Amino acid sequence: MRKKLNVLITGGSGFLGSHVADTFSEAGHKVLIFDIKDSPYLRKDQKIFLGDILDGHSLEKAMEGIDMVFHLAALADIDVAKRRPYDTMNINIMGTVNVLEAARKNNVDKVIFASSIYVNSRAGSFYKVSKHAGELIIAEYGSCYALKYNILRFGTLYGTRSDENNSVYRFLKSAIEDRKISIKSDGREVREYINVLDAARICLKIVEEEIVDETLIVTGHHRMRVSELLDMINEIMNFSIEIRSNVENSDVSGSHYNETPYSYIPSVGKKIITDTYCDLGQSLIEILNEIDVNKSIEEIHI
Repeated sequence: MRKKLNVLITGGSGFLGSHVADTFSEAGHKVLIFDIKDSPYLRKDQKIFLGDILDGHSLEKAMEGIDMVFHLAALADIDVAKRRPYDTMNINIMGTVNVLEAARKNNVDKVIFASSIYVNSRAGSFYKVSKHAGELIIAEYGSCYALKYNILRFGTLYGTRSDENNSVYRFLKSAIEDRKISIKSDGREVREYINVLDAARICLKIVEEEIVDETLIVTGHHRMRVSELLDMINEIMNFSIEIRSNVENSDVSGSHYNETPYSYIPSVGKKIITDTYCDLGQSLIEILNEIDVNKSIEEIHI
């Protein structure tokens, strides 16, 4: 696809959103970030519209002249979602409806929705429920209004620009600052880690290959147990990290999955991958460097 697009990214100031924004800018597309907060990663060739996805009027105004929308803004922490069910449903469901309505009124060609692999799981609590609802809503908008769409079910993302909401970031930050990592399990849970840069490139690939009205699974090549990841971090840190497992306080409620996110709940999705991908070990070092640099900056400001 050679046409250069006007792309709006909700949640474009955040972890995944900022990387998607950069990937599309580097490909020559015009990027407008829609977010409730300023982006520390905003490039000179990008613009930002400060607004809330719960404000439909702001969304309608921001989408004027937009060709494609990536809807990434959400309340995405499963544990927070479990504590705040009303906010989760309001932000993740009504926010999605507002995005779709604004897109419909502005004749936006396509909306790409960030969902989760938890949709096909009995785990995930209210976060899973809200994302499943979002998938059904966007598919119905596609059916009723001929709005093109894709649903992307993301796996466990990691990489630079993350924060305390990201498990890999928390592990690495704790390793640097405390020389120990504590987990509320025995570490046997399996995850398919995908670098956020790979996820952003897949987003571009979907657009360039003109994939339409598909549900796609975006997970990584790095399938491993959490304990194996912690062992890798410990080795990178010269075996100086104490790893503590607190099985007594494990997630007995089933908010998170162990071996696989999938339960038999019929809903078809195709897995999409790239031929090249980021090395996990090198990526962990990049995050450690970023944490160390940010820590040094904080110390200077004190």
